[in-house]
Amino acid sequence: MIATSARRVAPAIVALALGVSLTACGDQNGGTSASGLTGTLNGGGSSAQATAQDVWKSGFQTDNSGATINYNSELGSGGGRTGFNDGSLDFAGSDSYIKDDASKGKEGLELTAATARCGGEAPVEVPAYVSPIAVIYNVKGVDNLQLTAGTLAKIFNDKITKWNDAEIVAENPGAKLPDAAISPVHRSDESGTTENFTDYLAQAAGKAWPHAKDKVWPAGLKGESAAKTDGVVGAVTSGENTIGYADHSAIGDLTAASIQVGKAYVAPSAEGAAKTLAVSKPVAGRSDVDMAMDIDRTTTEAGAYPIILASYLIACQHYDDAATADLVKGYLSYAISVDGQNAAADKAAAGSAPLSADLQAKAAAIVAKIAVKK
Repeated sequence: MIATSARRVAPAIVALALGVSLTACGDQNGGTSASGLTGTLNGGGSSAQATAQDVWKSGFQTDNSGATINYNSELGSGGGRTGFNDGSLDFAGSDSYIKDDASKGKEGLELTAATARCGGEAPVEVPAYVSPIAVIYNVKGVDNLQLTAGTLAKIFNDKITKWNDAEIVAENPGAKLPDAAISPVHRSDESGTTENFTDYLAQAAGKAWPHAKDKVWPAGLKGESAAKTDGVVGAVTSGENTIGYADHSAIGDLTAASIQVGKAYVAPSAEGAAKTLAVSKPVAGRSDVDMAMDIDRTTTEAGAYPIILASYLIACQHYDDAATADLVKGYLSYAISVDGQNAAADKAAAGSAPLSADLQAKAAAIVAKIAVKK
């Protein structure tokens, strides 16, 4: 993973804004997980979660030295959901919530498959990692790029192809925009980051983005494709006049564009991501152990940054053996605890936005019910 960018809002500010205490409570809602657990737990999925997973593994294994937590971020969100559904993973990380999409045939029935994998019970799905998706670019001499949703959509939809296009110029008075072709970079793999990015474009850009949100980049569009978060960041970094999208924690020294929200242009930040999640609503019709969220991409809330991912941890309510159930419950409890959330929020770590007090308590209560099958 590329080093975390220094452009971060202090996590303490975010936590205070959300009403999250920085002091661990010591119970299932606010404190750390139980200590002394042993065994091996296999998880995988979201590459955006990779740095946070490293932080959580370190914190959890400090109190559970006999436990080994494996998390394969090379799978990406789609691979993580597949691995969970086929039983090869005990838990998964995903940058989009599980759902059924009958238009994609049997492979699109992911929620149905997850329910079957969990013995006919709805899977546990709780948000654990909330982060802005940065619109990253590498254009010599341009340090403060500003873009509306419509202009951003036209760039990725092959309608604006030059950096000195009149629309970009109008949004960036005084900027030295080159007379050069734009080189867009998108994910080549099935990706929750792509689904969140295309969801923003579909909701906020109107007719400028005629495609539905999807985990897979729309076929037929030009641009370079790259696998996983690091692949996109690497392609934008090594190229010239490039633009792409990636989890903000992974952009390294690249510059991120500011996106118009209301009448202001807002740069990606943990605080901005937290504000967007705070005004978003739960997905209707989900089970009582499923905290899927519909992100409000068109909010005009001051300071909100709407291109975010709310990345989930996915597990079963019950497992066949007690050791696995205890490990899944213990590890997920730590990840969503105040301690785990603040550890990931540290700017030297993942720089994510901690869950609000209400969301954190609800997630903790759900995870606390994970148990062995009777």
